[in-house]
Amino acid sequence: MNSKTEPTAPAHYDVVVIGGGAAGLSAATALARSRRSVLVVDAGQPRNAPAEGAHNVLGQDGVPPLDLLAAGRKEASGYGAEIRVDTAVSARHTGGALEVDLEESGPVRARRLILASGLVDELPDLPGVQEMWGRKVLHCPYCHGWEVRDQRVGVIGTSPMSVHQALLFRQLTADVTLFTHAMPELDSDATEQLGARQIRVVAAPVSGLRDEGDTGVTVVLDGAPEAELDAVVVAPRFHARADLYEQLGGTMTDHPLGAFIDSDPMGKTEVPGVWAAGNASDLSAMVMVASGAGVMAGAAVNADLVMEDVAAAVDARAGR
Repeated sequence: MNSKTEPTAPAHYDVVVIGGGAAGLSAATALARSRRSVLVVDAGQPRNAPAEGAHNVLGQDGVPPLDLLAAGRKEASGYGAEIRVDTAVSARHTGGALEVDLEESGPVRARRLILASGLVDELPDLPGVQEMWGRKVLHCPYCHGWEVRDQRVGVIGTSPMSVHQALLFRQLTADVTLFTHAMPELDSDATEQLGARQIRVVAAPVSGLRDEGDTGVTVVLDGAPEAELDAVVVAPRFHARADLYEQLGGTMTDHPLGAFIDSDPMGKTEVPGVWAAGNASDLSAMVMVASGAGVMAGAAVNADLVMEDVAAAVDARAGR
């Protein structure tokens, strides 16, 4: 007698969504409202967790990011979506489906896969940057600019784009300093623009940042006096979380600011059965944009499944 236990077949869903942020939960809600079986796999590492509030969110501006996600989970679950706290570690095509291995709960299968896994911010390697990220160390004038209006803001230069950052923050405060740090030498146009907007330029590399509590942040310079500021702006490189995509045969697309998963306007990628939404496919997407992209991807996946079901029904009716 064979006493071995037969392995349990993986649970099967219409759609598995990787990522429980604004894009993933919006996609899951749209799909669940279309009566699709949906699993959201959430590793619990939202990119904007360090921020005090999410901005430009219509009707909820300044909502704490974790509160927004909690409300989104409740809504998606209310329509029947399953939310599972776990980490997707591998994926493959198998038996006409997509199979995803979860670190804690094993494999699951789906007819379609939505990658809403976000991106990783690669911050400048300077003491103090990581520790103050999302509070006193910022990057986006639309996400955090209002909160530092009329304050002392410094921009740490890492590329020619740092000039653009300095000009954007100058719209919010008259006190902006650009530290050239690792930038190439400023050309005549950049010098003229900065001068016209009365943006100070300090030609010195930055050694690190020091948190001064309620009084702000100190920029420590190599060969120049320290600078006392209220906030510091950096330019991260953005890398989409795309391990699963590459395992399924997809290729990342390079961008001047990082790398992302290329997709059409509805989120469809080059890999059959796979869509992408949010920061995984749009490095600049803020919360509302990511949420909208998730809805569009969810709608597109549902429509794709509808037509597959229709084709199967036509074949069955014709006896094919």
